[in-house]
Amino acid sequence: MPTLSLHSHPLLNTLLVTLIFLAAAFLTRAWSEPAANHAELLLSRFANRRSLPLWILFLAIITARLAALPLLPVPVPGIHDEYSYLLMGDTFAHGRLANPAHPMWRSFDSFHINWLPTYSSIYPPAQGLILAIGQLLGRPWFGVLLSAAAMCAAIAWILRAWMPPRWAFLGGALAAAKFGVASYWINSYWGGAAAAVGGALVLGALGRIKRRPTIKHPILLGLGVAILANSRPYEGLLFCIPAAAWFLWWLAGKSHSRSRATPPTQRAKILLPLLILLAATATFMGYYNRRLTGNALLMPHVLRTRAYHSSALFLWEHPRPPLYYDNPQFEELYNGFERENYRHTWSDAVRVSHEKLVRLGATFFWWGALLLLPGLPFALQDKKMRLLVFTIALGTLGVFAVTWSFPHYAAPFTCVIIALLVQSIRHLRAMRLSAWPLGKWIARAAVLLLFLDTATHVARRECDPLWWTCKGDVSRQVIQDRLSQTPGKHLIVVRYDPDNHNIHDEWVYNGAEIDTAKVLWARELDPAQNARLLAYFKDRQIWLVEPDTDNTELVPYSPPSSDSSPPED
Repeated sequence: MPTLSLHSHPLLNTLLVTLIFLAAAFLTRAWSEPAANHAELLLSRFANRRSLPLWILFLAIITARLAALPLLPVPVPGIHDEYSYLLMGDTFAHGRLANPAHPMWRSFDSFHINWLPTYSSIYPPAQGLILAIGQLLGRPWFGVLLSAAAMCAAIAWILRAWMPPRWAFLGGALAAAKFGVASYWINSYWGGAAAAVGGALVLGALGRIKRRPTIKHPILLGLGVAILANSRPYEGLLFCIPAAAWFLWWLAGKSHSRSRATPPTQRAKILLPLLILLAATATFMGYYNRRLTGNALLMPHVLRTRAYHSSALFLWEHPRPPLYYDNPQFEELYNGFERENYRHTWSDAVRVSHEKLVRLGATFFWWGALLLLPGLPFALQDKKMRLLVFTIALGTLGVFAVTWSFPHYAAPFTCVIIALLVQSIRHLRAMRLSAWPLGKWIARAAVLLLFLDTATHVARRECDPLWWTCKGDVSRQVIQDRLSQTPGKHLIVVRYDPDNHNIHDEWVYNGAEIDTAKVLWARELDPAQNARLLAYFKDRQIWLVEPDTDNTELVPYSPPSSDSSPPED
């Protein structure tokens, strides 16, 4: 059984810092309490301004993350999903929704990408649009930076509909500290911010419709639904079910007293623009699906799943019979890693659920958040939090029902989590020890610990508590940059070690342009396909890279000798 070190275990460090902080506050209470109250009063006055605090928050996140670049450089992609999103961003930046299939597609085939009927990413388009904006600004990551800053400002905006401005601003600051500097949501290309913005727009609009509906609120509501549908469709649907129930209840005039009831004509004016936006969203999604898959009702992700995946997507599902592929990397991932991740046993269900708890906890919380637990029961009982509680309850069931456990899957619920944290802080602050406001100081300690946690990650060059989510290998990028500065066009053939290859270290990814790209990456396959590839690109210099042997060496390519005849087509 592992032992806990006072100097290394984060829980003990948290308790130690908290005790020191509380002791110092108590011993200096004659001046520390007035000073803290005065600082909070100044913050409250600032937060009461209409839009300035949101803009300050937005710009502060951008400034803080750019200032951290010497310790946390612009991220290098490393996860399969990131390359797929980058392909989508590059496609959009070229003014297309999809790219034509390529005759040599077998050599370029890779994970999370469709090649037939079109060459395109399998994912919904929201994150691709963010990356395209960034690419047009100079780097795809600039889009990630802007989206993360917008997410935190949107969270502060939504909370204004559910609590006073100063607490709303605190929620935005908590989101900034958790996601704006040392989180893979801002330090990779996986996404997360887009869906979080969508969820914030939905709940922010509903909160304002409840108080004083105007024409802009259904527009924001519809925009939020559109973002959710085009970023995290499954989780977005779960998020919208309680929101839709509440909205229909409001339309029926059941959510307020008769004296404050919204006239039917006003409710119709709210409903009409929402219906128009929802219809436009459905039309766009159908058009997008048709352009990518040839079927308006067939999403690209579903197409890829049917063709390549045989593992279970939900805990109650059994895996399909194994499929067969023409390269060993696909065999290892789809018939090995994915199927072994969940084999429809109780022990596997417990294991993947525990994995979700660990990953979600690391992404959405910090050790100091445990100090807020005394206030949580009161927050959950608040009537004005009822919609948010129903939303997070349904979202938790939905997230834990799937076999995979990446935290950005739960991104639509970010604003709800932040709202409950802030509401817990508010209740905790009401608790006293005799005449001393102990609850206030515990809440202040929790917030301080979050900012210390973020600063510690930056100082240690840790891009996320889950370090593997944003630690791409720079070797591939070094080779790409070197050949980009070398005259002529280049084709890199990637040869993996059949006995010593990490399936998560994939190098075969390309942009939207194939034939005109200066540098291409191809998978070494059977001799017949290799010969067709070299003949097609005979005008290029052909290189070999072996990532599992030496991931920095680049040598002229020579086909491997083989005693076996090429397989028949």
